[in-house]
Amino acid sequence: MKALTYIGKGRFEVTEKAKPAMVEATDAVVRVTLSSICTSDLHIKHGSVPRAVPGVTVGHEMVGVVESVGEAVAKVKPGDRVAVNVETFCGECFFCRNGWVNNCTDPNGGWALGCRIDGGQTEYVRVPFADNGLTKIPDNVSDEQALFVGDILATGYWAAKISEIGKEDTVLIIGAGPTGLCTLQCVRLYRPKRIIVCEKDAARQKFVKNHYPDVVVISPEDCLEEMLRLSEHGGADRVIEVAGADDTFQLAWKAARPNAIVTVVALYDKPQVLPLPDMYGKNLTFKTGGVDGCDCDEILKLISEGKIDTTPLITHTFPFSQIEEAYDLFENRRENVIKIGIRNEE
Repeated sequence: MKALTYIGKGRFEVTEKAKPAMVEATDAVVRVTLSSICTSDLHIKHGSVPRAVPGVTVGHEMVGVVESVGEAVAKVKPGDRVAVNVETFCGECFFCRNGWVNNCTDPNGGWALGCRIDGGQTEYVRVPFADNGLTKIPDNVSDEQALFVGDILATGYWAAKISEIGKEDTVLIIGAGPTGLCTLQCVRLYRPKRIIVCEKDAARQKFVKNHYPDVVVISPEDCLEEMLRLSEHGGADRVIEVAGADDTFQLAWKAARPNAIVTVVALYDKPQVLPLPDMYGKNLTFKTGGVDGCDCDEILKLISEGKIDTTPLITHTFPFSQIEEAYDLFENRRENVIKIGIRNEE
């Protein structure tokens, strides 16, 4: 089968690989029907993910159909349509029992698919701990609707959940890229008093204004001044940093009011400085890290009920045979691309 493979820093290539086989009784093999390119894939390409293993099939955003299951798998069966979770987790270790599945202690725990073990930009993928890593897609939900459930939508849902958003809060989301837009949809579920999105790209500003007219859209250069004007207590009550640019981390804490929560889910290409003397006295609470992606059932339920719809984010679709062209378009952000669907030919 064809698979997009991480060769080394700066190099992805389509290679020929054998169809995966089950290794453990808890495994399942999924025939991938639709996948997507994530900014994290670009981080691997650029060498910013040291744990990524050369030779691995990349890709961790995918949906498909269960091809086969191990004897210990109980929740899915061959023929089921499923969303694949970005994270692999055993469900039994200390961290999993507490819902912190990103830090599962199993050797394949956390972000493994498309990073440390073969992922989904291919025809078939082996999913360890399938009862935890696969979620059945409701009949009234399409592949396109379910595509982001296991990664960027799970991230947005988690970011909103851990930010402890209240009805009277002003929430600032920094970044209107794919994860920022998923975060926006999930923040809206909490119905805060005011939602503000800070984004520098004009096309993405327009996207937010067109799809979410109740949301205030501002530019980074105006952010601090606008936050003082739009908030009652000297800044945002909750800040969610999703952009991951050189200056957005600094913007996040500066735009927050004293005693606010600053949630950082962005993945940075280089270390960030935490200027404790400058922020002394603001008494901020920081929440950072990778998604604990164990809410996929609830997210699919919300999609099925029409409360979340991320299909407008899929601005382009390519067949797998053109995946290298798709990467070129995505990486260089041409044609106002937001997300790309990669469809496997039948």
